[in-house]
Amino acid sequence: MKIIAGVDEVGRGSLVGPVYAAAVILKSSINTKLLKDSKSISSAKRKVLFEHIKKNSIWAIGKASLKEIEKLNILNASLLAMKRAIKKLKKKPSHVLIDGNKLPNMKNYKLKSIIKGDQKIPSISAASIIAKVTRDKMISDLGKKFKGYNWQKNFGYGTSQHLKAIKILGITKHHRKTFSPINKLK
Repeated sequence: MKIIAGVDEVGRGSLVGPVYAAAVILKSSINTKLLKDSKSISSAKRKVLFEHIKKNSIWAIGKASLKEIEKLNILNASLLAMKRAIKKLKKKPSHVLIDGNKLPNMKNYKLKSIIKGDQKIPSISAASIIAKVTRDKMISDLGKKFKGYNWQKNFGYGTSQHLKAIKILGITKHHRKTFSPINKLK
């Protein structure tokens, strides 16, 4: 029997914090019509689906730290986060479908990249929801300690409000120092 895992990452374009990936094997009990790319649904609906997916799947989270992003670059750190998520699954998938056009280097796994997979493949959509809700919560919690950057709303992405806050408040230890425009402010 085929065991298919969907994988997606979140946080690649953020100026703050780690990049997260999720790997999800859906159980047959889940209604796949509910699953869409995390960016296309409201935060409230994402949170409801997050709980539904957790109860109706085998899932795992992987992440790559700020240090790893700075050392490896964001693409390689994203692939590392994906690899970690896949390896953490309690059941080894026979096939792994990954959003995008790059694959982590993993022997003994059948991997396939699918461009816009988060819009086409329910298990990848589920992974995008799990990864986004998990990372958004972490960044939002971090935002409570670093007031003024509005991370509870922008999740570390380079919005005009976030960039203005950086100019006024400076960069934090959580900002990605190798990312533009942060690297120009040092």
